[in-house]
Amino acid sequence: MRTDFQTLRTTIADRVLTVTMHRPEVYNALNETMIDELGEVFTGLPNALDQIRCVVLTGAGRAFGSGQDLRVFAAAYEQAEPIVISEHLTRYHRIVQAMRAAPQPIIAAINGVAAGASANLALACDLRIAAEDARFVEAFARIALVPDAGGPYFLTRLVGIGKALELALLAEEISGREAERIGLVNRCVAAEALASTVRELATRFANGPTTTYGLIKDLLYRSTEVDLATSLQLEGAAQDRAFATRDHREGVQAFLAKRPPQFTGE
Repeated sequence: MRTDFQTLRTTIADRVLTVTMHRPEVYNALNETMIDELGEVFTGLPNALDQIRCVVLTGAGRAFGSGQDLRVFAAAYEQAEPIVISEHLTRYHRIVQAMRAAPQPIIAAINGVAAGASANLALACDLRIAAEDARFVEAFARIALVPDAGGPYFLTRLVGIGKALELALLAEEISGREAERIGLVNRCVAAEALASTVRELATRFANGPTTTYGLIKDLLYRSTEVDLATSLQLEGAAQDRAFATRDHREGVQAFLAKRPPQFTGE
């Protein structure tokens, strides 16, 4: 995976890929370059299992991300350029669909503000760890737009329709602790503990049964969309595949030998 991105900083250490959105001067607002570069990173994950077994997404400086860079739209308005926003959104959709399809667990490490599309990219991750100074806002209604970048899908599934409507309609900021209370994030920790908490979790995933993690992601996500009978069928098919992995055999052997398993991700 290349590392010469304009708006991202990427590092791989101990099979953990850390992707840092890096436009700190504008609180990591998403411009076309960043959106496309994020799409490139996440669509490449299935082909990088030999190097990458967990991904951390975070932001540089004092923010996770302030959402879409609205200066892009303002410039188009001034020049009377037509904007088909649904076409613009397909670039975001590429990212969230790639996150969902990636076999690796993806963790959002959320510091400072997470607003608009940036917040919804965090919701598209598999797990979210927030610092106490994190602030979340579905800011779209403030500029007379609807939530996008997958927000309508993820919000309703994480917090329920009633709370999702409240967050989207009022467009009010909530704290990291409140986000934890309502289920928007998995954990909220002290700001100084964010990096170590995420690192510990990412290391655990990087040493785990990656192929099985991918099967778990696919099974649970798909099961939110189907009836019980279909979910049971999906469960059987996924378990057949998991049963055939080397990591399953290693897990059984380690259990019987009363030793820690040494998973390879295969």
